[in-house]
Amino acid sequence: MNILIIQGPNLNLIGIKSAKRGKHVTLDKINKGIRRYIREKDITVKIYQTHSIGKAVTLLQRNRNWADGIIIAPGVWSTYEAVLLDTLELIGVPTVEIYDKDDNSDYANKSILSAVCTKKIIAPIDGMFVEAIQHLEKS
Repeated sequence: MNILIIQGPNLNLIGIKSAKRGKHVTLDKINKGIRRYIREKDITVKIYQTHSIGKAVTLLQRNRNWADGIIIAPGVWSTYEAVLLDTLELIGVPTVEIYDKDDNSDYANKSILSAVCTKKIIAPIDGMFVEAIQHLEKS
């Protein structure tokens, strides 16, 4: 199984948010956890973090024939980026949108992407990517 993971805007600064909550979660730790989870499975991942919606759309388009599933942490993109919605709908790859349960934003509830995603996961940041992979494995 091939999974494309797109980590959206400001996810590289998750360590700052988590430190304010008394946790020590960083993007590097999250990515190591993903790789540890898939280590002995027949799963290949491509992980990208970007602040640019244009780069995210290009990644989706270029990997549409490679990916069996997509995991996206869209953050603010989920509320207004119609181009992302259109791209996900056009490529038709099963997609899981994920949101940090401890984030005070309302992005998950206002997501326009839910119309085309197979699942929405709202979970603690340090486990939400693995939970999304597990969902795609079962699909």
